Amino acid sequence: MKPYKVLLYYFYSLIDNPEQYREEHHLLCLQLNLLGRVIVAPEGINGTISGLTADCEAYMNTLKADPRFTGIAFKVDETDTHTFQKLHVRVKAEIVHSDLPVDPLRQTGIHLEPEEFRKLKDDPDVVLVDMRSNYEHEVGKFKGAITFDMENLRELPDHVHELDHLRDKKIITYCTGGIKCEKASAYLLAQGFENVYQLHGGIIRYGLETGGEDFEGECYVFDNRVTVPVNHINPVTVSVCFRCNKPTSRMINCASPLCNNHITLCEECGNEHGGTCTNACKQDPHLRAYDGTGYYGKQTQSYSPIQGYKSRQGQRTEVNLSGSPLEA
Repeated sequence: MKPYKVLLYYFYSLIDNPEQYREEHHLLCLQLNLLGRVIVAPEGINGTISGLTADCEAYMNTLKADPRFTGIAFKVDETDTHTFQKLHVRVKAEIVHSDLPVDPLRQTGIHLEPEEFRKLKDDPDVVLVDMRSNYEHEVGKFKGAITFDMENLRELPDHVHELDHLRDKKIITYCTGGIKCEKASAYLLAQGFENVYQLHGGIIRYGLETGGEDFEGECYVFDNRVTVPVNHINPVTVSVCFRCNKPTSRMINCASPLCNNHITLCEECGNEHGGTCTNACKQDPHLRAYDGTGYYGKQTQSYSPIQGYKSRQGQRTEVNLSGSPLEA
């Protein structure tokens, strides 16, 4: 068993005072030495965090005990260390930015548990639809799934017509952890699609609970790992190296900060070209040192998780774990 855990979760629930809860939640993460990203909105909470096993257990128990989050489910993975370099707890208008005119608290597609999905996915009347961004599904997706050339979920209305010929099918949407599908499936229902389902818990939960059968490639994740393996039953590689076209699921950010594109780059080309996707990027005078991972966090020499804590009065301050101001 590895010493650290990575938690991926979301929950739609009305939060009356998101800013106040953001502050409470920020302090909880500080007390438990957690790092990662958490979004609080009037419609609920969405987060990915990492920490020591005992701290993550305490965090999960705290959220489960909150009446607003009854039924919250966590996708839990193991890792050797933190998968984040910083802690951000922010208030936003939505827990996943979509601008779609839907309310998941009122209507969504039918939730399929991972084993139900596994049994249903090959039915000839079923169509799998990937609701993730193009750079995500390029490195991995379910066999035979329909994908859209979109940068984010806000672009879904521009692509719904691509499913018009499938209105008589059972449509199952999926994404990384399930959150995008709550709104995407609701939007399809609003557009007149009748048989709409969604993979509950997303790709990550499917891999953890069923072994990931028929997920081809790797799953893009929003932390230092960049991608993770999902399929331990019949894995294949679907992406190729951006430079040499050799099959690889190894995704990095281009070492040129002016580019910073998500690209699949094999280990050999990464070493030969310093983690860049083109020769032009290789000439960038501000080229970042390539360490083999292709992940470039912001400079953290002076970073502390308690920096920039935002008080209830909206003043920036630093606080200790009891919530009182720290002296400079």
